[in-house]
Amino acid sequence: MNEKALGLLRKVSTDKGFLASSSDISNYKRIWARDGVICTLAALSSGDKQLIEVGKHTLLNLAEHQHEFGNIPSNIEFQGTTVKLSFGGLAPRVDTLAWFIIGVCQYSHSQGDASFFDRLKPHMLKAFRLMETWEFNFKHLMYVPRSGNWADEYPTQGFTLYDQVLRVWALRSFLHHEHHVDLAQKQKDILNQIQINFKKREDTSEQVYHPKAYSSLKKTKYWVASLEPAGYQTQFDAFGNALALLLGIGSEKDQKELINYSEDLRQEVKLKLLPAFWPVITSEDKDWELLQNNCAYEFRNYPYQFHNGGTWQMINGFYGLALLKANHRDSAETVLRLIKELNAKEEWKFYENFDSKNGNPNGVPLCAWSAAAEIILEQNLKHNTLIL
Repeated sequence: MNEKALGLLRKVSTDKGFLASSSDISNYKRIWARDGVICTLAALSSGDKQLIEVGKHTLLNLAEHQHEFGNIPSNIEFQGTTVKLSFGGLAPRVDTLAWFIIGVCQYSHSQGDASFFDRLKPHMLKAFRLMETWEFNFKHLMYVPRSGNWADEYPTQGFTLYDQVLRVWALRSFLHHEHHVDLAQKQKDILNQIQINFKKREDTSEQVYHPKAYSSLKKTKYWVASLEPAGYQTQFDAFGNALALLLGIGSEKDQKELINYSEDLRQEVKLKLLPAFWPVITSEDKDWELLQNNCAYEFRNYPYQFHNGGTWQMINGFYGLALLKANHRDSAETVLRLIKELNAKEEWKFYENFDSKNGNPNGVPLCAWSAAAEIILEQNLKHNTLIL
């Protein structure tokens, strides 16, 4: 296990939980829900008792500051006795709830601590309840506002693949610990909607969500990024597809097609790792204005950078896990090697992401989840540590 990666997790460790980065840039020196949970998964995979304790405090603080309506903070800033909560910037964050539930359940499983699950169970049930209300029409798919998840400066919106799949993982994680009739049925219903609506079939006997949009949807080898009333957003979402593959969603044919597409795409780009979304949006595309105006600080989504086709070690860590789960161990080992090479750039700067065209680093240095992805994949290549 790479001591440099473990060292960064120790560097971002506080008595309140994991920070997103040790760099004092914009709002990264805060406890973030998704970053903190991914770091917690790395801590659990590592077996490091001190890091596991930091992960536990991350989860406890997220639970303590849960909104009365059920939302989990996007991030928490501690300044002495002052606590500042954010539930999103330009848009609310939807994916924090699922990541929180996943973290609690994975911690309880890894540590054999049923009391921790029981202690935070009311918080998880409240989060599940809120996710159901976010369906709005109670047809099993959550409706996510633009910028409502990790890709907070990218123009996907509506019934986003990533958020539906992440919710499935949260449900499975909870159901691993406790049988719950309603949640078990909800998981089946969501899976059914994903499999019917996010990929064109030659023939479907079930009613699709948006028949008009579906009729013009072209066949893809992957699950498309999103569906909204105006139609489909058909980009390849690497994170959503990696999680779908990791959870074994779809038929054997679906999974084989997805791996073939993903591996071909890896070979197409300079860094030989998956870009976040593909193809890139350029100034010639209709979504360029949406992309260009969608930033809280400075514009970062130039073609091949950041969410717009940038390469993230964090995403590729989950893709490597998915390859491992699908019995493509050699490819998973290759992905790990390439992640390590990127993390090692400039004497282990652990950059947030890289330009997938020229290979240059982008984003925040000393980014904790870049290190976390490496640890999670490396440790799972040795022994399985996650509930899937």
